[in-house]
Amino acid sequence: MNDPDTLALLRRIAGALEQMAPALPASADPASGSAFVWHAEGEWLEAVPTVSRVDLALLQGIDRARDILLDNTRRFADGLPANNALLWGARGTGKSSLVKAAHHAVDERSRAAGGSGLALIEIHREDLASLPALLRRLRGVPRRFLLFCDDLSFDGGDTSYKSLKAVLEGGVEGRPANVVFYATSNRRHLMPREMIENERSTAINPAEVVEEKVSLSDRFGLWLGFHNCDQDTYFAMVEGYARHHGLDLPVAQLRAEANEWSVTRGARSGRVAWQYIQDLAGRLGRPLR
Repeated sequence: MNDPDTLALLRRIAGALEQMAPALPASADPASGSAFVWHAEGEWLEAVPTVSRVDLALLQGIDRARDILLDNTRRFADGLPANNALLWGARGTGKSSLVKAAHHAVDERSRAAGGSGLALIEIHREDLASLPALLRRLRGVPRRFLLFCDDLSFDGGDTSYKSLKAVLEGGVEGRPANVVFYATSNRRHLMPREMIENERSTAINPAEVVEEKVSLSDRFGLWLGFHNCDQDTYFAMVEGYARHHGLDLPVAQLRAEANEWSVTRGARSGRVAWQYIQDLAGRLGRPLR
């Protein structure tokens, strides 16, 4: 390997491979911008110019959860103590929509008051192992960050929940004061019931094993439950969306069509209401605002 010709050949091969490898995009500056996505591979932030969201006023049937989360987010943006939040419950009930809507409302409020705004950073569930690296990057940045993980859950053999536990509470460094963590999940304890029961039945000390598994949700100071809505709330969602987007249809016809749409989907939820509105707007030839 000390042959000069061989070393030169290896250097040329290495140089060619470096040129062939795609360059990683430049990481966005977390000190500016309103929303980002964290990429674990390469550990870089991608700026998001336009967040897919709905207005806070359009979210129906979740008034209590809305008020609690909005108050917690405002306090955090104002530099006051605030809790990590877990929004759990039935699918399509507005969990992730509420997080994004609350962020937008608080971010606008902060900027209107001359502040730096509240930044939203989405981290994917499969990238949680890189969360400590993200927090190291955000620690000391002179602004506040809302970290958001959508559809958070863990299955058998998955141990990444341990690193998340240490980051949320109890780690040596702990969560930076300028960061709060919000997550949505269909599961209250972030893992399926059968997994908890299996751990209990096969462990030498079942209580201790189950306690370790479910204690992750205890790291969230706020638990906000979301449940399937009743028919009146579903109609309120549909009518609110229709008014907002200028879709003129007699109320009786609107409700009849929306009800038929929910029956074909087998559920009533904010997501089903929005899917009906998209179908209605398409049939009427009206773009959504």
